[in-house]
Amino acid sequence: MDERTVRLNELAQGMRPLGQGVAWFEDLAHDEQFEVLRDLSGFCIQARATVEDSPESVRMAGIRPTHTPAVLIARGQLHGQLEKIINLPQDERVKAFRLLVALLGVADKRRRERFCADGCTHAWHQPAAGTDTEAATA
Repeated sequence: MDERTVRLNELAQGMRPLGQGVAWFEDLAHDEQFEVLRDLSGFCIQARATVEDSPESVRMAGIRPTHTPAVLIARGQLHGQLEKIINLPQDERVKAFRLLVALLGVADKRRRERFCADGCTHAWHQPAAGTDTEAATA
């Protein structure tokens, strides 16, 4: 797993404070921010996030339900809404980042409880194991 993937998974799993992740995200160049949002969106899909995860994700993200990313994620057709979220204007990116980290956390927690309760070999469930694991995703 590369360093960015490890960081994102640690944020989603609560192993790093969200504020630390936001500071890191804000320091990235605009194109890198887009890449991070794109990666998070893909991780959410892989974790089988659902529209039903949106209220808890919005709460965990610390954003208002009226913020654009929160409104989009609650509309249904999650794949299409995630595409819209990652393409929001620059002034919406931090809210989008906070929401996608939270969404990944909610979806992955459910996935771990259902499918990995007795242990698993998913590299993203053991991010502290190292950053050299090949081809890992969330």
